[in-house]
Amino acid sequence: MAVALTLALTAMWPPPRLAAPATGGHVTVTARKQRGRRLSGKSTTTTTTASLGCGSKPNNIRGATAAAGGGSKMEAAAAGLRASFLDVLISRRRNLQVPLTVEPGSPVKRPLYQGRPPMGRSEAMESCPRKGVVSSKEKLVEENFYLITESGEQGRVPVLLLKLNDTTPKRKPVIVFLHSSYKCKEWLRPLLEAYASRGYISVAIDSRYHGERANNNSTYIDALKSAWRNGDAMPFILDTVWDLIKLGDHLSEREDVDPCRIGITGESLGGMHAWFAAVVDTRYSVVVPIIGVQGFRWAIDNNKWQARVDSIKPLFEEARIDLGKSEIDTEVVEKVWDKIAPGLDSQFDAPFSLPVIAPRPLLLLNGAEDPRCPVLGLQEPVSRAAKAYEEVGSADKFMFIAEPGIGHQMTANMVKEASDWFDRFL
Repeated sequence: MAVALTLALTAMWPPPRLAAPATGGHVTVTARKQRGRRLSGKSTTTTTTASLGCGSKPNNIRGATAAAGGGSKMEAAAAGLRASFLDVLISRRRNLQVPLTVEPGSPVKRPLYQGRPPMGRSEAMESCPRKGVVSSKEKLVEENFYLITESGEQGRVPVLLLKLNDTTPKRKPVIVFLHSSYKCKEWLRPLLEAYASRGYISVAIDSRYHGERANNNSTYIDALKSAWRNGDAMPFILDTVWDLIKLGDHLSEREDVDPCRIGITGESLGGMHAWFAAVVDTRYSVVVPIIGVQGFRWAIDNNKWQARVDSIKPLFEEARIDLGKSEIDTEVVEKVWDKIAPGLDSQFDAPFSLPVIAPRPLLLLNGAEDPRCPVLGLQEPVSRAAKAYEEVGSADKFMFIAEPGIGHQMTANMVKEASDWFDRFL
């Protein structure tokens, strides 16, 4: 099956090359020529965050972002995109003068899941490699706290942090995990525990209007509808990216964190959060979006937007009615994105934003049959990203894997690939 899918994709998508590697059974696209094997060895990423003082908190994030551009044409373009992205984020902040503060929290006893609650725990997450000798929960330290990132109810970010109960004073690498739509940070606990058992500091937050930031079963959908009507918030992706910038500030200041080794990953909506947080904030030094990266403009131009729309359909139905349409069409989709996520299907779309992450290690994990993130819609983004990594001499730090026969689902294979990537580069 993998061979058949490889041949079919190769016929439709000549550059870059695709091949089925010797292990894993995936269809893989990388920025280098395939040699039929996985790469091995370690690589440092400390230079990728040097523009922000290798994790230091910038006094002016706009200035720090501009400084990240360096001198080359590609670096200047990246700095320009980051500055434009920040302009959009800042345009809807209630009060930029709110200082970043930390408030104590407590474990959540009954996590809130919106929509249909999950049936049991995720087998894919449970499969994440653990270090057996320290797998006992008694050997993990749990922190629950809130970050105040801006004024208002949604400016209070719930944070769950797990780490080894290790008294040795040592700065450790961090991985930030982002949940999918309608779930919450507690859903990610199997991943947090697994990575913490291996010596990472594991961190998860509730995205906007989810988990502790939700009041009922429809909070997220209600927020999307309100953003469409009023244009005063960006709950789909961008507001949570603001929180992740502030989380980067906090993590960089902690005495137990190595500010040069902060990774980020997420599933579905969380994969989009990880993608765009890494675009705008270079302190996220290793990046693994899972079933999140897609071509929004490509989906509109090729009439492949339906699956993504269906994931938050009440929002688009509301817009359809307001626009006097009998059914959801391309115009409705474009107007919604323009209102609640400006630039998502234009200057910040994958073909333009993915290359900005170079040279930081970037692994994209998708299902080859995912209707929300169509593989054909990733042809241009992946080709551009591969070129960007090649131009900076970091071809081995970029990889795209489309798992055959898999739709919009995070699998055990994806969890393993992500784990290996972080172990190698972080």
